[in-house]
Amino acid sequence: MKFRNLGKSNLPVSEVGLGCNNFGMLIDLEESRKVIHKAIDLGITLFDTADIYGNRGGSETILGRVLGTRRKDIILATKVGKPMDDAGKMKGASRSYILSEVEASLRRLQTDWIDLYQIHEPDPLTPIEETLRALDDLVRQGKVRYLGCSNFSAQNVAEACQLSGELKISGFVSCQDQYNLLVRSIEQELLPAMESHKLGLLPFFPLAGGMLTGKYKRSEEPAKGTRFAAWKDLARRYDTEANWNTVERLDRLCAERGYSILEVAFGWLLSKPVVASVIAGATKPEQVDMNVRAADCRMSPEDITAIESRLDEC
Repeated sequence: MKFRNLGKSNLPVSEVGLGCNNFGMLIDLEESRKVIHKAIDLGITLFDTADIYGNRGGSETILGRVLGTRRKDIILATKVGKPMDDAGKMKGASRSYILSEVEASLRRLQTDWIDLYQIHEPDPLTPIEETLRALDDLVRQGKVRYLGCSNFSAQNVAEACQLSGELKISGFVSCQDQYNLLVRSIEQELLPAMESHKLGLLPFFPLAGGMLTGKYKRSEEPAKGTRFAAWKDLARRYDTEANWNTVERLDRLCAERGYSILEVAFGWLLSKPVVASVIAGATKPEQVDMNVRAADCRMSPEDITAIESRLDEC
């Protein structure tokens, strides 16, 4: 396993991260235990979860129960901000909510500190200064080491980075956003903003919900137990004519150059200097192994150019 620093921080993270949104949702405690231990055994250090994952709290709870003494071996990232109740009252990035919810996450995770605490989405009702000052207090108290954001626009990111610099308080070191061979919209504005402020990118859905693994076929029903079968909204988002055309172009490139589409998905992302770790979920230990082996396949600059050319044809 290779490591990269997370943006301008001094926090090294494994090039492959484990997305923990399946825990407590698609797989139970014992199935999650196998995935977690396999990931650590393979050298994965970045474990990414959120308070809402696993039907609100389930993922953090499972991680807390499973990690035990292995907590010290990983970089634990979680998020705050999305609704934790049906009424929509427990959400946002206000000072009072952040200070309350971080304690709930720490209890569920059974830990004294969070390595990377991320605002899950912008809160239009709370001034960003209030959010940043609350997060800075958590860093000063030692409950959080580094800060990140997710689903922020380029303007949101620039404003937050500028303000934290002016106030001389802890600021974001990373952004977590959707980025893969089929979804590249962040290249227009967000990536340049991140590069300008020296933030690291943690791309989620790097395998496009499974479309970049070969497990789905055009016009065929997804197999039981897969994300597309469980999450219909996700399936509708990716199951488009344009995406299938892109996948077929990539399949032809893989046949020509001797790669799997999984290797191409990881290799293309890891060719981007801004990418710190590719966060991929798994429901089985074998999937973790496949992801790590795929990421270990290094592509030449010519391979990356060929991939970009196929994408530009779409």
